[in-house]
Amino acid sequence: MRTPVTDNHRAAAERLLEAYASGRPCEPVRDLVDGVEAAYAVQSLMTERWLAEGRRLTGRKIGLTSQAVQRQLGVGSPDFGALFADMAVPDGAEIPAGAVLQPRAEAEVALVLDRDLPHERHTVADVIAATAFALPAIEVVGSRVRDWDITLADTVADNASSGLYVLGNRPVLLRDVDLRLAGMVIERRGEQVSTGVGAACLGHPLHAAVWLADTLAALGRPLRAGDTVL
Repeated sequence: MRTPVTDNHRAAAERLLEAYASGRPCEPVRDLVDGVEAAYAVQSLMTERWLAEGRRLTGRKIGLTSQAVQRQLGVGSPDFGALFADMAVPDGAEIPAGAVLQPRAEAEVALVLDRDLPHERHTVADVIAATAFALPAIEVVGSRVRDWDITLADTVADNASSGLYVLGNRPVLLRDVDLRLAGMVIERRGEQVSTGVGAACLGHPLHAAVWLADTLAALGRPLRAGDTVL
């Protein structure tokens, strides 16, 4: 059931949208948002505004998939946000300073779907059957909230702290890779700064995709063929 939109939800959306437009971080919105369902209502208001302005939805991102981040925010499940075409950056391109507020880089696995996932309950096999291929990806997350002073409600309302994303250009079939063991190394100016493995994402990236498929289908907004899932 969709959460009724209140004046507080609209005020929270306007606060975040002003931060997007001005390039200046705002205060947290948790004073206006009572719980995660209300935060998703704010996110939906912003998504609807962006779609009305002509932005094109290209998929969804899953956030809060590591146990460490969940413990930090005191939550026990992931969250999600919307991906738009103008958030995609070509592989190898430079991202201008200031393109994302308070940016941070994260390594990701991207799934590109060629079938819908419309059911309320899905399995890993369903996700595998619906996936055309996987790609390595980098997500540049950002927060419109000043100093990343966020709770779960703040990040959900803020489109799951989305920013930009870069997809690799070498697609891999799922049968040819074990995403649980897939590793990634991030370097800065030739120096290794971070490493990770697919198992850090809810034990397996496909588990996160199942969660997203179930969650969106229950909301009446299922994943569709052509969607990218980060």
